Amino acid sequence: MELPSLFFKLAIAVGLGLLVGIEREHHATKLGGIRTFPMVTVLGSLSALLAQSYGGWIIAAGLLALSTLIIMGNLAEVRNGSWHQGLTTEVAMLLMFGVGAYLIVGSREVAIAVGSGVAILLHFKGPLHGIVQKLGENDLKAMMQFALISFIVLPILPDRTFGPYAVFNPRSTWLMVVLIVGISLTGYISYKIFGARAGLVLGGILGGLISSTATSVSYARRTATNPTLSGVGAMVIGTASTILYLRILVEIAAVAPRFLATAGPPVLTLGLLLAISSLVLWSRSRLEQDVTLPSQENPSEIRSALVFGLIYAVVLFTVAAVKQSFDGRGLFVVALLSGLTDVDAITLSVSQLVNSERLSGSEGWRLIVAASLSNLAFKGAIVAVLGDRSLVRRLFPAFSLVLVGGIAILFLWPG
Repeated sequence: MELPSLFFKLAIAVGLGLLVGIEREHHATKLGGIRTFPMVTVLGSLSALLAQSYGGWIIAAGLLALSTLIIMGNLAEVRNGSWHQGLTTEVAMLLMFGVGAYLIVGSREVAIAVGSGVAILLHFKGPLHGIVQKLGENDLKAMMQFALISFIVLPILPDRTFGPYAVFNPRSTWLMVVLIVGISLTGYISYKIFGARAGLVLGGILGGLISSTATSVSYARRTATNPTLSGVGAMVIGTASTILYLRILVEIAAVAPRFLATAGPPVLTLGLLLAISSLVLWSRSRLEQDVTLPSQENPSEIRSALVFGLIYAVVLFTVAAVKQSFDGRGLFVVALLSGLTDVDAITLSVSQLVNSERLSGSEGWRLIVAASLSNLAFKGAIVAVLGDRSLVRRLFPAFSLVLVGGIAILFLWPG
């Protein structure tokens, strides 16, 4: 290793150690602070340097020596009667030793990210504990169920295709379930953390992450009994519907990154149209700052995951079958019908087919846009049937603008 590069990495080790040491010094921990942590990180780096010439046992010896010093320091505190339960600082020291070693033998960027992450985790102890206290038994159950479907069910499923058209792959299908449940669970946990009352924009964002359709139904019903909520309802529904387009982009990027270059511009254009409309709605409702979010259900229930997996497989099979047996208009019928209540399934299935080159990118994004317009029209119908007339008057111009713009994009967008 060249000398300038070596000194640069050692300087990074010192900097990362200082960052964590300052945080620990601020919390008045006796075991290690602003001087100890930089030395621990540099010790890790020097151990890794020596290991390149004398073998990996040098790193093990350094880690053992550090562990011995930690034990001796804690024993001294116990004798003085000043030892406090908790191993956060001790674990941080061991981890920063590893960061120092990895700076030499691994990726500098990863080492910097891990070292900075340690400092951030230590600093936000209070807020993190507050978040945990806000989570109840059902919320922990939701996270455990997500772990079940992600880390236990997914790995044991066969990774090969079955059935006609060779499109049904159990592991790929369940991976799509994990993706959608993960997005919805993020919104659900955020809803629990921020509480039932949130700002207008945050309420719409969380509604879009969990389910823009369910959010539309909830607020439409509430305005029917309380018309004064029409301004708030229009803003939240508009924002939730905007988040749907960002959700589509995330799903495409996760399944078919190359497809994003083709599908991204038209989908983003529609999202921007709806975002501008939502800003106009916000300007009319800005005095109403609090939103009572509707009660949300656990999105990681096994039954819900199975239902979505079935819907996704059916849509995937149907699109492949129609593509092979009928013309392009048949695909648009499938997209319009499947998009009425759920855009996720058609987005993921189309992205999979584009990724495997069974659909062209031009066909794919048009199907996804058509499904999103169908979903928007369906939510407009929900508002018209269930909501107060004032809510309909507020949302009608915004939804109409996006529907007209979407139809124009379908026919006029190049490619």
